[in-house]
Amino acid sequence: MNNKHKSSVYSPVITAVLIVITVSLFMNVCSKADNKSKNTMTALDENTFYTKMAEQGNIIEIRERMFATQVSEVYMNPNDYLQKTIRLEGLFMSSQPYQDRDPVCYVVRYAPGGCCGDDGMAGFEVKWAKSQTEPNPAGNSWVEATGVLKQYMEGMSKYLYLELSALTVLDKRGAEYVRN
Repeated sequence: MNNKHKSSVYSPVITAVLIVITVSLFMNVCSKADNKSKNTMTALDENTFYTKMAEQGNIIEIRERMFATQVSEVYMNPNDYLQKTIRLEGLFMSSQPYQDRDPVCYVVRYAPGGCCGDDGMAGFEVKWAKSQTEPNPAGNSWVEATGVLKQYMEGMSKYLYLELSALTVLDKRGAEYVRN
């Protein structure tokens, strides 16, 4: 009878302890979820803050901080940026994929991606308007490019580029490798 009495006393105590533990765990998980959504909101607000801060007058400046993120934003939502003036700094590069065509020029920074982790690039193809041809700087020069974002079709693909209004070689180099 003693054993039966002990189990009847412990049963409500054990049940109460299990309920308290379950509620505590549930509240802890919910608390962490709330913190994650608050952190996510903060991160979104910071990204928005840097994008808005970079827009000065009619020029959207893509800055070193959040460089790859802002370039990706333009590629993901091109209709929001077409015909707008963009300014960015980066490495001037060119390649000549076809011998019978002009070289293709870019202003880029190294970014995550590619086959080896950090051999991706973030930036834009750049070209002068047909009526305003300027000499290109040497490859790997650090430049500031300003131009209007435009788009062209080649085959079935659309490509974005900056139609340059200015391309200036700078003495002081920024970060060639960016993380975000």
